[in-house]
Amino acid sequence: MIIIDGSEGEGGGQVLRTALALSIVTGQPFRIEKIRAGRQRPGLMRQHVTAIEAACAIGGAECGELAVGAAELHFTPGKIAPGEHEFAVGTAGSATLVLQTVLPALLLADRPSRLVLSGGTHNPSAPPFEFLERVFLPLLRRMGADVEARLERPGFYPAGGGCMAVEVRPGAAQLDGLELLDRGLLRRTEARVLIAALPGEIAARELATVSEVLGWPEEARRIDQLPERVGPGNVLLLEAAFDQVTEVVAGFGRIGVSAERVAEQAAKRMRGFLESKAAVGPYLADQLLLPLALAGGGSFTTVKPSLHCRTAAAVIERFLGVGIAFSERDDGCHLVAVRSG
Repeated sequence: MIIIDGSEGEGGGQVLRTALALSIVTGQPFRIEKIRAGRQRPGLMRQHVTAIEAACAIGGAECGELAVGAAELHFTPGKIAPGEHEFAVGTAGSATLVLQTVLPALLLADRPSRLVLSGGTHNPSAPPFEFLERVFLPLLRRMGADVEARLERPGFYPAGGGCMAVEVRPGAAQLDGLELLDRGLLRRTEARVLIAALPGEIAARELATVSEVLGWPEEARRIDQLPERVGPGNVLLLEAAFDQVTEVVAGFGRIGVSAERVAEQAAKRMRGFLESKAAVGPYLADQLLLPLALAGGGSFTTVKPSLHCRTAAAVIERFLGVGIAFSERDDGCHLVAVRSG
């Protein structure tokens, strides 16, 4: 049995999600202790419990009694059970992170699956649905996966209530590796605001700030006014599409923070990425490690890897015996190389 200290490294929920995903795929049981021990609210939160429940259902696993706040988990996987599944976080906790937990197993299953996931789809603590749809899944498809996601209804923090459907059609026993060292030419930019049950001038002010910071033209800016019933909510989505990859940076409206400040922070993050030579942004770097490890290898360039990314790498190495190396290049980018053991 693999023993994991959940307080090491970044010490957040990704340690748990990565371990769950790899346990199902490899059949190796694990025990994780001190779950999220360094966080303001340590232990399991509702979205983590949902991720574990999803892992148990799809992985035919046993894990004992689950409770919000629990600091330890024993997880013993069984046989993967693809098919029709519905999972509800019940709060604004991220539905996209629940998908992250179970998707690797379903990609390698022996028959198709359809998932319906409800909860938060636009949550400041996780990449939004558009990141999944436009950034991550296109690269998975390039690696041989056949997976599509559709947003049925957005769910903003703190109310939640969002829903997305995911279709997974396995076709290969193993994913193909991916070399993503250069992003190619910039082909398209877009600044898009989703807003519901809030004054429209908030969106206009956010886009005006994006124009000041990034200089993106008016035709690259748009406002999507959503039905009031899905609000209140506000998210600014900045998208840059290159030949080889797309990057999405999000800014989330929140009480006490001006529209200008929300937009400025997001626009400066996007500007930093555009000024670098990296192919992959920080969130995508986190997401790519696991599929590349399952594929047996691959590499990409990114900005300075976060502690989040390095912690995920350490968990992956424990389960799969692969080597994940981080090295800084002369141009300021960092090369991340995943190689089979």
